[in-house]
Amino acid sequence: MSKKPVVIYGVTGYTGRLVAEYLREYGVPFIAAGRDATRIQAVMDQVPGIETADYEVVEVEHSTEALTELLTGTQVLCNMVGPFMQLGAEAVEACLAAGVHYTDTNGEQNWMMDCEQRWGDAFADKGLLLSPGTAQMYTTGEIAANICLETPGLDTLDILVLWKGMPTYASTQTIFSILTSDFFYLENNQYTPWPANSSAEVCVPGQHATALALPWGGTAHPVWFRNDPRVANVKAMGGVFDRSVMEGVAAMTAQVEEEIKPLPPEAQRKALSDMAASVQAGMPPRENPRVNTSLDSVHASGPLGRAQCIIHGNCNYKQTGLLQAYTAYHLLQQPPARVGFASACQAFGHRQLLGVLQSFGLVQAPRLEVSR
Repeated sequence: MSKKPVVIYGVTGYTGRLVAEYLREYGVPFIAAGRDATRIQAVMDQVPGIETADYEVVEVEHSTEALTELLTGTQVLCNMVGPFMQLGAEAVEACLAAGVHYTDTNGEQNWMMDCEQRWGDAFADKGLLLSPGTAQMYTTGEIAANICLETPGLDTLDILVLWKGMPTYASTQTIFSILTSDFFYLENNQYTPWPANSSAEVCVPGQHATALALPWGGTAHPVWFRNDPRVANVKAMGGVFDRSVMEGVAAMTAQVEEEIKPLPPEAQRKALSDMAASVQAGMPPRENPRVNTSLDSVHASGPLGRAQCIIHGNCNYKQTGLLQAYTAYHLLQQPPARVGFASACQAFGHRQLLGVLQSFGLVQAPRLEVSR
């Protein structure tokens, strides 16, 4: 039997199930892979409409050798197995060995930098795409930023990403795994560390109340725009609309700075994992578009110009699942616009991705205001 062209690795998690759901809607055959075939099948049986999908379940150990064997003969890996600084290298190395495009949903700025430095050139040399961070929290905001940058002469991006809901277990583990790392924004094309325990009261478009936002690990935006000749400065902040949750995360961030950072690395990882589990230990309910809203707001400025783009949406995890599925769907038909280390917008075009999200009813038309 010939192999399916796409592999979802880590399909049993919240986001992996959504990727499977949207690959089914695109009619893309796929392999649902992970460490426990019985659990994978039990999860897949619960995916809406999965009985019409062309897929197979494969059990695989988490090693470069086993993943290379799995990926050989396929074309795209959608990786959901994180935290990625701990678990991502094996999957990337396997993609490189098997000649497969790589994409993931990570929220770890240090992993993004690591991918660019360690594997970007090698993927480019093979004509392969290395696109970590293809997810709502990064890609939808990047779409808004690129819409602002359609106005020439703007070189500074102030990005805000907010959503209503609770992070999944995997997302929470990722959020806390990066708290011992340095976070960076971009200033005059150079990475600049955020001060410890940074936060801000932010104005939220569409409501009178302000919100509390955090650097959220620095985000991918400074990494994506660092080599963009249009952009010199990028700051991104975000979080959830629920202030009490954000205040709790801010307090835990301070605790990490004082109590956990001095610990040895292995003790750090355990303490952070336990802390994350205390915030989110289970599977959140399926998103409700009436409840789980999202907001991506970008102020872009230059010496003599201003632009603001606001994108209201819903179901941020569904946005992520769709972006992952569309990435695979596109790559099976034609090469990306850029190979090597590249964002989804750089690889497929920000207007195209906006149209995909709109076609599934996940975002409104952007609201753009320009002054010059």
